[in-house]
Amino acid sequence: MVYDFVIYEKVQHIAYVTINRPEVLNALHPDASHEMAEVWDDFANDENLWIAILTGSGSRGFSAGNDLKATASRNDGSNVGNTRGIQVQSGFGGLTNRFDLHKPIIGAVNGWAMGGGCELALACDILIASEQARFGLPEPRVGLAALAGGVHRLPRHIPLKIAMGMILTGKNIDAHEAYRWGLVNEVVAHEDLMSTAEKWALEIMECAPLSVRGSKEAALKGLDVPLWSAIGAGNNFPVLQKHFASEDRIEGPRAFADKRKPNWKAM
Repeated sequence: MVYDFVIYEKVQHIAYVTINRPEVLNALHPDASHEMAEVWDDFANDENLWIAILTGSGSRGFSAGNDLKATASRNDGSNVGNTRGIQVQSGFGGLTNRFDLHKPIIGAVNGWAMGGGCELALACDILIASEQARFGLPEPRVGLAALAGGVHRLPRHIPLKIAMGMILTGKNIDAHEAYRWGLVNEVVAHEDLMSTAEKWALEIMECAPLSVRGSKEAALKGLDVPLWSAIGAGNNFPVLQKHFASEDRIEGPRAFADKRKPNWKAM
């Protein structure tokens, strides 16, 4: 399907999701968020897709977050970019409130990731940042708050005092500082961004898809309970249970014994 505000491509087992509003640094209005939600629905339901790479169109912005001009238009009644209603159940960009998407998502941050754009980045599992990337939650500077996960996810990703400094002042940090605090996995030259993200994707795809999804599910759900409870849960997670009942559960040890690469089927 062709979208107005998102480029969605499928190449083998990888989904490429590109926010396509470069004229506003890929800021999202409600219609764009609705399109993103449809894309993530398709990604979740397509058994041939194992991993997604999320990035922004152009060379300046991953996403500048909420399109404030569209927000202002709602207040004056013109409703620009809001033909399908404001509410997107799965959150900003169709992703920030989506807690049942166990397939891994790599964020390739090509520029400014501000406000909701930073919240989208925080919702990814792995972040690769261009040297020109910047991260911030400037919502208080315009009378708002980063309630699409920013004020909750950021303190879970970096030290609390650093997170609170960013949240309370609206200051942003560059890619190298983000790496220093553990917010991103790797910082690369801008021209190497997508190839590096693809390298990570290919490395993940060497692993059993259901094992990867089950590991993500267990890791993230385990953050919400005491350590003893998380460990005590064992493999009592739906996706892990599906993996242990799959052909891949047998294929992995067999391929190791045969000294060959496994042929994963994700089933």
